[in-house]
Amino acid sequence: MTASWLGPGKAAAVALTFDVDAETGVLSMGEKYARHAMTMTHQAFGPDVGVPRILGILRELGVPATFFFPGWVAERRPNLVAQVVEAGHEIAHHSYSHVPATSMTSAEERNDFERALEVFQKQDVPVHGHRAGLWEASWQTASLVAEYGLLYDSSMMNDDRPYHVPTDKGGVVELPPHWSLDDWEQYAFLPAPQIGSIIEDPQKTLSMWKYELDAMRRYNSLFMLTNHPFLTGRPGRAEALRSLIEYGMSHGDVEFLTCREIAERAKADTSLATRPLEQPEIEPGLFPSE
Repeated sequence: MTASWLGPGKAAAVALTFDVDAETGVLSMGEKYARHAMTMTHQAFGPDVGVPRILGILRELGVPATFFFPGWVAERRPNLVAQVVEAGHEIAHHSYSHVPATSMTSAEERNDFERALEVFQKQDVPVHGHRAGLWEASWQTASLVAEYGLLYDSSMMNDDRPYHVPTDKGGVVELPPHWSLDDWEQYAFLPAPQIGSIIEDPQKTLSMWKYELDAMRRYNSLFMLTNHPFLTGRPGRAEALRSLIEYGMSHGDVEFLTCREIAERAKADTSLATRPLEQPEIEPGLFPSE
């Protein structure tokens, strides 16, 4: 029996998500990289070339997507946000600075979270979901998502279907990502900062992702693809993305949805798991301290 978060006759849902990190992807590792012209232009390729190229592919194939914008990027490129909205896609919250929440104090994380919300509010762009920078959510992140009235988070990984996360501020739907469906692990390379050290063959990546999609069709899972326009926007990789979408479309039991659409269905689906966030208690002295 198909779960109600999936459409009738559907075996898996695909969420095409794009993290438009731009320069924040490296500035969050150190402001000194602002002085590196190659590094900054490498990152600027994403919003300047990658996003328009990806939008063209999505338009040609007629599928929706969700674009996660750090507030810093949206603030400096409001026309790009407007272009994504005009194309009919969802905009979502990806922190303000892309600095991992795990490296912030509680007050710093709240300030960063609120600052991003203010950017989207000023641009009159509704946001319904959140993804932590580098997926590094803290134990308070889900509560912030609920407190500010967002529907879903996409940062945590203890399922391959949507699930419910209760918090002291209300419930949140978690749309879990995973490193195996992230282009960063396949394509990211820079001498400094070392964001990765491999440039994989797009055909090999495509083969892996096709295999994952077929397996998820068997297990009624959420195929949460996370791509970065400064990586997947490059020509050969963009064509691999096109091929992956076409492959998914060739199966009648796969549906393409925005994160918001999936989360709205999942919120009403009581058959999905509820997984409270529980930070483990650590016996003093048992594990190495920092």
